[in-house]
Amino acid sequence: MKIRVATYNIHKGVSYRSQPRVHALKNAIAQFDANLIFLQEVQGQHDRIAARYGEEHHGHRHWPKGGQHEFFAGESHQSVYGLNAQYDHGHHGNALLSSYPIARWTNTDVSDHAYEQRGILHSVVETPRGPIHCYVIHLGLFERSRVRQLEALIEAVNTSAGHGEPVIIAGDFNDWRNTLSAKLRKALGVVEVFDEIGAGSSLGDLVRTLARRQAAQHPAKTFPAALPFFRLDRIYVRGFKVESAQVMHGAMWAKLSDHAPIVATLDFA
Repeated sequence: MKIRVATYNIHKGVSYRSQPRVHALKNAIAQFDANLIFLQEVQGQHDRIAARYGEEHHGHRHWPKGGQHEFFAGESHQSVYGLNAQYDHGHHGNALLSSYPIARWTNTDVSDHAYEQRGILHSVVETPRGPIHCYVIHLGLFERSRVRQLEALIEAVNTSAGHGEPVIIAGDFNDWRNTLSAKLRKALGVVEVFDEIGAGSSLGDLVRTLARRQAAQHPAKTFPAALPFFRLDRIYVRGFKVESAQVMHGAMWAKLSDHAPIVATLDFA
């Protein structure tokens, strides 16, 4: 059974001049053709932009009535939203869109200081092959914060999926020096999807084996979207074979967000 998974930091659905991009983003997200979509920087509410762009003109609204996660989910997916950062005119956080039923979910505050609000959104989705534990994350900008937040993530996974259940952890790690991957792999038995590229061929097996003998493994470059240089966005999995993984490049993606999305195809191991 194959599952399509995507992760995307959507930059709150606006440009740097606060121009709405939610309709273009909804069309782009649909192109993932993904069962599970892990989103970061999702606006659950923004009164100022809603007041400015929320009026209906000729049957079209530039800003959705509800949260962006509900707007992006439409009728094809369920959605859950974990509020992280709250301010006087609204809030934003992480979200999961799922074409499978979402059995339950929790959002855990892992903020490390007053200037950055971060959370771990954990959802259990029910597939025909059984449940999958999904964790949407957006780690902090400071390395010490990320280390502590990673410890919280490891504890959360071991507590909620500690018996070897299938796990997908995806989001914006802000780990530009790639210092967290080895610890996450060792603690949880996960692999990052770009570790596994080439599975299914003897040459791919050889390349992958040689790569694992090296000291460091490198996720894909996703930031900035126009000319990716930093390896910030990741998808880690356990209990799956990775059939494909790609970063979505091109002019369209460069205009929608400062991060490029990752899409991967998985099969149950």
